[in-house]
Amino acid sequence: MSTAVHLISNNLPSVKQLQCFLAVAHELNFRRAAERLLMTQPPLTRQIKCLEATLGKQLFSRTTHDVSLTEAGRALVVKAESILYELNALKSGTLLNEGSLRIGLTRTLNFELISPISDKLIELDAVNDIETPNLTSSQLLQCLSKNTLDLVLTGEKSLDHEDTVRYRWVCREPLLVAMPSAHPASLKEKVALEDVADLPLFWFSRSANPLFYDKCENYFSRLRFSLKRVKEPDDSLVMLSHIARGKGFALMPQSKCKFNQEGLCYRALTDGEANTLNIDIYSATRIDEQRQLILEAQERLCSGEPD
Repeated sequence: MSTAVHLISNNLPSVKQLQCFLAVAHELNFRRAAERLLMTQPPLTRQIKCLEATLGKQLFSRTTHDVSLTEAGRALVVKAESILYELNALKSGTLLNEGSLRIGLTRTLNFELISPISDKLIELDAVNDIETPNLTSSQLLQCLSKNTLDLVLTGEKSLDHEDTVRYRWVCREPLLVAMPSAHPASLKEKVALEDVADLPLFWFSRSANPLFYDKCENYFSRLRFSLKRVKEPDDSLVMLSHIARGKGFALMPQSKCKFNQEGLCYRALTDGEANTLNIDIYSATRIDEQRQLILEAQERLCSGEPD
């Protein structure tokens, strides 16, 4: 009788390589990823190159100005998140703990500064259960579908997941105008888009957040004036530095408007525009979720319906 022998290659990605990969994938900036990992950039770059060599695939496309994920890189993000979560679960014993609540938060917002949510997360004693606070809404929903997260907080709903995800509205995050403090409109308490239409708007691509993009563009299309758009830099601090020098303005979530620099200021939108230009925050669970712990947590996070 023959015996089947399954050989496992020793040439496998290391945990450190996956951690480095995810940091760069989330930041799309090697400097910021290195800072996040408390390391310098050269060893981070070496870890990425070793991972690419191990897998035999290029994970990032690099130019002098931009870093982006390749198709192989995008596919690895969800797999790497799942692997590291399972390893953390083995270490902490949460694989055997059916009472754990795995929560993911979109990196678009700073939930610590959104009191309706941060207070409820504290009430739920869920702060230590937040596993992935640096993913996009799309990435979080993929983790939800892979069962590596139980509940996620997203900016806007994704139409791609309506058949598999149950959404509940949580609250609304205002947008502020980040603008040059030398601009005449900075003297106003509330600023209309028309007041800053002489400046270009730093704007993102639709693929980054289709529903939020469409929500804003639908409003822009009804304006009696046109807004010039320029590509939003990957590094928000670079963008804010450009704004401080009078190079444009941006619409930013209120919870992200905490960086101060000479020449930069933040102003509220006029009431009429603020009613449309905002971010609706939703909690999401799998549509077939039956565990009482998860359903009760979602219920407590939700405070009603949007205005």
